Formats: sequence, C-alpha cells, structure tokens
Amino acid sequence: MEGEDGGPKDHGVQVVASSSLTFNKKGVTRWFNGRVKEAGLALGNIGRVRTLFDDFNKAFGFIIDFGMMCYMFALGIEMDSQVLFNHLPKQTKAAYGGQIFTFVLTALATPFLAYFHESKILEFTLCLALVVSSTASPVLTRLITHLKIGKSDIGKIIIAGGMHSDLVGSLFLSIGYIFVPMAMFCDDLEATQGLNKAFRMAGAVMGQTVFAASFGPFFLNWVNNENPEGRPMKGSHIILAIALMVLTCSLSTMYDYSPLLSAFITGVCLPREGRVSKWVITKINYMLSTIFFPIFFLWMGYEADIKKFHVGSRGAWAKLITLIIVGTAGKIAGTVITGAMLGFHWPESVAIGLLLTTKGHLHIYLAVKAAHSLFLYYQMSCGANTSTGIGMIIAIFFTVVQGPTVVATIIKRARKRAPSHHMALQLLDPTSELRILLCLHGPHNIPASINFMEISRGSSDPGILVYVADMIELTDDISVTLDRDEGVHTATVKDKEVMDMRDKVTDSFQTYVEENSDGITLKRTMALSTINNMPQDICVLAEDLMIALIILPFHRSHRSEGTMDGGNQGFRYVNRKVLRSAPCSVGILVDRGLGSIDHISASKATINVAVIFIGGKDDREALAYASRVARHPGVKVTIIRFLVDPNAESSRLVRYRVIPAEEENEMKLDDEYFAQFYERHVVGGRISYTEKHLANAAETFSTLRSFEGQYSLAIVGREGGMNSILTRGMNDWQQCPELGPIGDVLSGPDFSMTVSVLIIQQHKVKGDLDGLDDDFSIM
Repeated sequence: MEGEDGGPKDHGVQVVASSSLTFNKKGVTRWFNGRVKEAGLALGNIGRVRTLFDDFNKAFGFIIDFGMMCYMFALGIEMDSQVLFNHLPKQTKAAYGGQIFTFVLTALATPFLAYFHESKILEFTLCLALVVSSTASPVLTRLITHLKIGKSDIGKIIIAGGMHSDLVGSLFLSIGYIFVPMAMFCDDLEATQGLNKAFRMAGAVMGQTVFAASFGPFFLNWVNNENPEGRPMKGSHIILAIALMVLTCSLSTMYDYSPLLSAFITGVCLPREGRVSKWVITKINYMLSTIFFPIFFLWMGYEADIKKFHVGSRGAWAKLITLIIVGTAGKIAGTVITGAMLGFHWPESVAIGLLLTTKGHLHIYLAVKAAHSLFLYYQMSCGANTSTGIGMIIAIFFTVVQGPTVVATIIKRARKRAPSHHMALQLLDPTSELRILLCLHGPHNIPASINFMEISRGSSDPGILVYVADMIELTDDISVTLDRDEGVHTATVKDKEVMDMRDKVTDSFQTYVEENSDGITLKRTMALSTINNMPQDICVLAEDLMIALIILPFHRSHRSEGTMDGGNQGFRYVNRKVLRSAPCSVGILVDRGLGSIDHISASKATINVAVIFIGGKDDREALAYASRVARHPGVKVTIIRFLVDPNAESSRLVRYRVIPAEEENEMKLDDEYFAQFYERHVVGGRISYTEKHLANAAETFSTLRSFEGQYSLAIVGREGGMNSILTRGMNDWQQCPELGPIGDVLSGPDFSMTVSVLIIQQHKVKGDLDGLDDDFSIM
C-alpha cells in the first residue's frame, strides 16, 4: 500500500487496507495461492484426476498458453527497459555476477550428463543454462514484500537484482528464439530452422518492436490524457487500447514467432506509467491470481507425472541433484565473488545468491514443454524413461522452498546486529530524515497541521518526509459512489464532497510547501474505511511507509470563541485504538490556536514551546521530538522538569515506599537520557531549561495553570509521571484517559484557552520485529 505522489487533482486513490472492502478477499486469495502449488502437484498425480485431465488435455493446453501470454505481457509492461541504458547500479552487479557464473557453469556441466538428444544438445544446453541462470522477479518480489524486508537495504538489492536478471534473461530468450525456435523442436527434435525463415522472423520482431516502441507510448499517452484520474474511462478508448495491444502482440506471430515472447516484447516497449497500463496490469494480475494460477499448477502436476521418474535409477537422481546443485552453487559463487569486489558481507552475499535462484511460472512452463518433447522423443525411439524432464520440473519447483528460510536467517542476523532499534524517535538518528504520517479529519485541521509540519522540520537538512492522510469514514453514501472497476484492491472516490475536501487539503499543503520548500517533502494518501476498521488501516499504512511518528487530531475541535466542541466519538475510538497498536510513536495534537500563528518560518522566534518532563519513556520521547523542533529558527523551546520537593511531607513518605525493579530501571533511564539531552542541547544554549520542585498533584495542577499566556504549544508524554506522586490522584477526574494525566489536564475544557497540546506516546514494542528494518546494511 503506497502513498500517492501528491498530484493536486488526484482522485484516483488506492484504498488503504480498507478491511470492509478488501480484507476478506485478500486473506482468502493469499491463503489459497500459498497452497495451490503443493495441491496442484499432488492432485495432478492422482489416478482418477489424471484420467479426468486426459479428457480435457487440449482445453487445458489452450488455457495455459493464453494465460502465459497474459503473464508475459504483464511482466513486460511492469519492467523498465531504460535500466539497460543507464549507469549500472551496485545492486545489479551482484545479480549479474551470479547470473553469468551460473550460465557458464550450467553450460559446461550439463552436456556431460546427457540431458538431451545429441542432435540438439547445443540448443537445449544453452536454453537450459539461460533458464537456470535467470530469476522469477514477480515471485521473488512477492516473497520479499510479504515477509516485510522489501524496504530494507538487502531487500532493495534482491528486488532490483531479480528484476534485472529477469529482464535480461527474458530478452536473451526472445532473441535466441529467432535462431533456435524451441517450440519447433518440442514437436520434432530432428527439425531445423532455415536461414531465410530466421531472417523473416527477425524482421517481423524488429518491425513489431519499432512499432510498439514508437506508436504505442504516443497512443496510450493520448488515451491517458483523455481519461484523467477520478473519471470513468471511456469504453471506446479502452477498446482501442486493448485492440492496439492485441494487434501489436500478433504481428510477429504471423511469422511463427512465439506468442509468449511476442507479448513480452510488446509489454516492454509500452510505458509502465499511466492509467491504461495500470488498468491492464490490475486486470491481468487479478485474472491470473484468481483463475489462471490454480489451473496452471494443476496442469503442472498433471504434466509432472511422478511415475515417469525412475526412483531406482542413479542416473535420474544424478541429473536431478546436479541441476539443483549447479543452479544454486553458480548463483552463490557468482554473488559472493562479485559481492566481495563490491564490499558486501559474505553471509548477505550468500543470502542474495540463494534468493536469486528462485524460479517461477515461465520456468515451470518451459520445463514442462521440454519434458513433453523428451517424452515424445523417447516414445518414438528407444522407449527410454523421461526422468530428465520430470527432474527438471521438480528441481525448478523446489527453488522457492528455501526462500522463507533464507529470509528468516536474514532477519535473525538483523536482530542480532540491531537488537534495540525500533520505530521510536528516541532511538532514531537525529540527523536522519523524519517520516511523519500527518492525519486530518477535514479542512478545519489544515492550519494547525501546516504549522506542526513547519516546526517539525527543524533545520532544512535533513528535513522531513510528510504523508498527509485524510481520515474519511466510509459511509453508505460514499460507498455507493466508489468505482471498483479498476481492480479488486483499488477504488476511485467519486463523492463530490470528498473530492472537494481532498482538493482543498492538497492545494493548501502544496501551496505552503512551494513557498517554504526547504526541508519538507510532501506526499498525499488516504485512509478510507469504517470507523471500526480505520485504526487498523492507519497502522498498516504507517508500517508500509516506514513511518516514525503518527500525528492524530484530537477528536474535539476548537471553536472560534476559544472553547472546545463535544467532539466526534468515532474519531476518539480511532485515536485510542491507534495508540494501542501503532507500529511507531504516536502523537495527538490538540489545537487551541496553533493554526492561527503566522510566519513561524521567520528567522526570529515567534512561537514558544514548553516541554514538560516528569519521567518515563513517553517523556523521553517528548524530549527527542523537542530536539528536532529546537533546530527550527522560529521556535523557542523550554524544558520544564517537574521534580519532587525533598522538603515536603509527602516526599518524605515516598522515601519509605518499596520501588519495583521496573520502575527503578525507568528512573535510571530517565536520568541517563536527560543528562545526555542536557549536555547536547541545553549547555549549548539552543534550549532553555527550568526546574519546578513540587510536593503533590495539586501543585502540579497549579503550575500547569500558569502556562496561560506564556506558551503557544506544550509537548508532554502520554504516560509521563504515571507512577509519580506529582500526578497521583489526577486519574480521578480524567475526561480523556487516552491523553494521560498531564495531557488530559492541559486539554480539558476548563483549562487554558490558548495553549495547544501535543501528547506523545513512544512506540510500544510487543515482541521481536516482524521484518527487517531499513538500517540493516549488507556493506
């Protein structure tokens, strides 16, 4: 789930993890697809099922060929051919090293094991070497992203390397088919390809490529311009676009070129971006995942007849094991050697090599075709077994088995090397870019949110990345206006009120960023779902975007006369649930005039910010955020530490209290972190500091009352001083417990009319990391 790029009138919005729309379908589809491969291999070898397949063999063959054409077209259109002409990035060099090494090793080793008939041993050996050395990038990408290491250093390398390997392998296969048309040999191993026919086929492929690369982007861009996001696509334009794609894919097939490779070449030449391309990819992927892949793996199980594999034959086992060893050893050796030259750690190079051995649907398809040709040849000649073909299918099928284990090893190493790194501001590098998910209920939150974004950026270097998210409740009226024609997991919002609201939010933020662009990177997204599902959607969105801080608006709004309204209890429920299960730190912003402050970006201090520190991890998180705010030239930050008065009667009674070990450890962490903070920020004069020695909660309350007129914003930890005598008893009159004792007092309707409040909760760690954090480097 990605955030939008932020176009000013972009209504084509991906619904962010909307459980009410997509959760059940996604869950069932993921569960089914995760088990259909094993089920297909097993069912295809059941006697009665095989008998049934025999009756529909031709129909299955047609479905498989058509489905693979669609698969190859979608694969081609999702690839960027321009990467071949750009500077070779470091992450692809390791992939190319493994690919080249595996190709050479396979080409040298396989002829000695007599995989194929001697008359075509060169052609089949080169084809096998190309297949073994390539990688199935769709399967590998889905594996990496599903196991949540896609945004890590090593995850990016694996995805990019797999994409390059797949693109180069498919292009070489497309070119090699002109001179060695394997489809012909699958029917007749003694057939030959005439030179004249090869030239005609090459000319047809060249003409198709030139036509697709020149006229295709021009036509699709015209269709995209005529059908902007947010409006239904015109049926005539869809028909013309599909007709162009089908016609282009058919040009070279008239000269006996492979329809699969023709579809792939056409897809590579067409633009990836644009509404038409995204629409086609969504439709094809939905058809493949729901209809084709189950049939494909049943067909694979039928073709991979285990009975034809001679279990007692040493030669059959030698060919199977050799194919697995050569493919795996070649990838590992190539990536380790190349990785050593690039400075990679060798364990990560081994992991990259193992994952790049992953094969997919095209490799299984080619293996089945090769097995079929061997079966025909042996049937017509000496009646030998076809263990070779079945072994190829089994070897390719089991390349995905080690994937999850390898990823688990990567994550385990990451945890050992970075055991305490979580999505909390206190543990992030203060010089790194801060990623914020800034949520809004509507246009009334715009002024305060913009000022919050301004003070949060601190200095322009490193700045912040802000995803502005509209929290929109999915009502019956809005649900009726959703257009789900563009895919099962996406929807276009056509409700006029929602569209106008989003336009106003987008225009306001973009206008501000254009005028004050230093240090702020702005992106737009949306959480559209029912109130019950919205907390989960926000948490999933924050996790996918690697957010460090979620900012939620208070459920009560600030009236013009200075008071707070009754609020929206639905959004209060959302805030409480997000606080409970967020994958990062969370802040609740109570606006009491923060949005009315102008020119915060001025060079002199125009806003006074107070940070209250009593103790606890949330208060430490508030200090961490304050260290970033203090970098802003228009903000003056004052740290106010509440300490227990040692001379008070109540404090003398506390001395005899038995302090639990956990609380004592927190107090130790408070002192250590505050000492570091004081040395780094207060001593240098960047932040002011004052202490308040108090006796009880009553004095704490009166001190907070004195903030009126002194500060525009107070930053507090949600559970600050939760076990302290300075807050004991405040819980008795709390109105919003989700704000904590200090936050609830400062945000109460009977308190200040002018002090805005930011309540911060540090990320609550609930066990080990689910995936691999992005600071884990393989260098």
